Amino acid sequence: MRVLKIILLTLSLCIACMARADTDELAGQIVVHADGQSISLPMLESDVAVNIEGDMATVQITQTFLNAAQVPVEAEYLFPLNQNAAVYGMQMIVGDETIEAVIRERAAAEAEFQQAAEDGKAAALLTQHRPNMFTQRVANLMPNQPIKVVLRYVQMVPKIDGQHELVIPLIVGPRYVEAHPDLTDPLLVEFKEPEPNTWTVSDVPDYPPVAGLDLPKSFTSERVSLDLHMVAGVSVSDVASDTHPLNIQETEQGFTAQFADGKALDYRDMSLRYTLGCETLEAASLSYTDARGGFLSLMVEPPSIPDEASVMPRELVFVLDTSGSMSGLPMQASKRFMDAALRGLRPGDYFRIIPFSDSAQHFSRDAVPASARNVANGRNFVARLNVGVGTRINDAIETAFATAQPQKTMRIVVFLSDGYIGGEAQVLRTIRRQIGQSRIFAFGIGNSVNRYLLDGMADEGRGYARYVGVDEDALEVAEMLATDLKSPLLTDITIDWGDLQVTDVTPERLPDLFAGKSLRVYARHSGKGEAQVTLKGRVQGRAAEMPVTLTLTDGEGDAALPLIWARNRIATLTRQIAVGDRADAADREITRLGLEFSLQTQNTSFLAVSRQVVNTTGQEAANTYVPLPQASGVPATAFPQPFAGSSSPEPHAILGFLMIAAMSILGLRRRLT
Repeated sequence: MRVLKIILLTLSLCIACMARADTDELAGQIVVHADGQSISLPMLESDVAVNIEGDMATVQITQTFLNAAQVPVEAEYLFPLNQNAAVYGMQMIVGDETIEAVIRERAAAEAEFQQAAEDGKAAALLTQHRPNMFTQRVANLMPNQPIKVVLRYVQMVPKIDGQHELVIPLIVGPRYVEAHPDLTDPLLVEFKEPEPNTWTVSDVPDYPPVAGLDLPKSFTSERVSLDLHMVAGVSVSDVASDTHPLNIQETEQGFTAQFADGKALDYRDMSLRYTLGCETLEAASLSYTDARGGFLSLMVEPPSIPDEASVMPRELVFVLDTSGSMSGLPMQASKRFMDAALRGLRPGDYFRIIPFSDSAQHFSRDAVPASARNVANGRNFVARLNVGVGTRINDAIETAFATAQPQKTMRIVVFLSDGYIGGEAQVLRTIRRQIGQSRIFAFGIGNSVNRYLLDGMADEGRGYARYVGVDEDALEVAEMLATDLKSPLLTDITIDWGDLQVTDVTPERLPDLFAGKSLRVYARHSGKGEAQVTLKGRVQGRAAEMPVTLTLTDGEGDAALPLIWARNRIATLTRQIAVGDRADAADREITRLGLEFSLQTQNTSFLAVSRQVVNTTGQEAANTYVPLPQASGVPATAFPQPFAGSSSPEPHAILGFLMIAAMSILGLRRRLT
């Protein structure tokens, strides 16, 4: 009964009476005042170190966990990584012990982690839920004994609109998971429940408690640092970030950058753009050879010609997300985009408008000509739109393809959303099935959007993705993007490899190329010396080709290239599973590649276990989440059920918080008596 009273007292006070942690210490501290005592819950700090060489980035993230309570805990931290990151290493530091993590099949890693937790050892387990969504679990985090977990990954820095852009995701936004589709719209194809022996994708993890919703905003403070170094080899210019104020210093070899205030709150993604000089080549290659064989990368840029595709009429299908997470400035930016896009329609164009939240609406059932009257009516329709609930993207995609396309037009589906859903696979499967000769342009609106989904939609739709951050320039940026809806400069791309023997080429389906964007193709090879290959495609409907000479090294070159090839190969296989294409074989190959190249995947996990026993108290560690700040630009209305892992803590998480508080009070009292 005494323990029950303490738990009830804690329940009544733990949410209302929290104090902000000292900003000189680790951020994220929650102090619970109950029964005259103070109990602290888990804290976190992240240090991000980035080294860029040209267009390749190596990133090290150090996550420091501290338990300021009086009892052992098992902390779980939900966090993002770049969807193209090849995570190749993990390390755990406990006291004076440093443990290099090993790669294991996921089920085996989870079993070893659980056994280590029961044995009282410190352990860290990294789990991938999506290519851009991970959890870090830390077992037996003891009072005032910090545990550091260091992650290492490599990625290519893509070229977008003529500049390279590095994105460091810092927050996972909420994900809407559709319980049942809307079957009332006659334009939607019949929905079928998953059949036996077909693939489904794992649920997204529970969403942690959120500052400002489940917890007072005051619990969070700036807890992420940045230390970025660039070595270019050529001139670098136009270095800037639209998301964070940075201290940028030029060096003899490139530049360095840090957050202007030293640390930043992890409530929005960080992006950095820069321009490399002397980029006049339309093709370039890298190669690497070791005991596993040869690896190559071929970079292709479109020909520098004016865009004359405007002679072809278009059917523009605007699919506009009006769910709760788009409330406020995101919706304003979407409306500004739509207004500019409608005003920019050309004579001979057709258009449709499909707003969606929990159901898809219509401006008109069929495409209408872009007459002055129809455009005016469309602008008025958009201006009157309001946000709703739910994010049923798949229904909207089905609707976009459900009507006949006007003759002699190119159908372009223009998609505006933050992508906050958990059912990415179903959306990508729908696009693969219905895309035909259409194109998809995906525009992400928000500060922490689901780039994995939106980039995937653009890839499947042979289009492109662009992103509009929610800040003071959002409306102007949205209007600029809308007035420049690009047409592809190079289509139907193929590569004639000649006498060079290549395997496992990725991507399997080469996308169209647009102005200001480059394409990288990766492959394994068995050649030496020079090889002649020919790039082929169509420029404005006319056949075009370009011969390229590859210089293939027979020794080790860029050691990161095999990791990047393997990561891109895994991305191709993951897409196969999502769209139901040879899923069983793809799943087995992902596991093999993860183990062979020591890479984190959905089937393989990094695990680190201490040699020493750290929990000698005899108490079982209580499970608890590391709370997150509220994602920038995402309103509270984005977090209700049926979001996967609602922002409200799950029952076991609430019980974990209460048990930590209760046991801490009991522990303190034992020491005082």
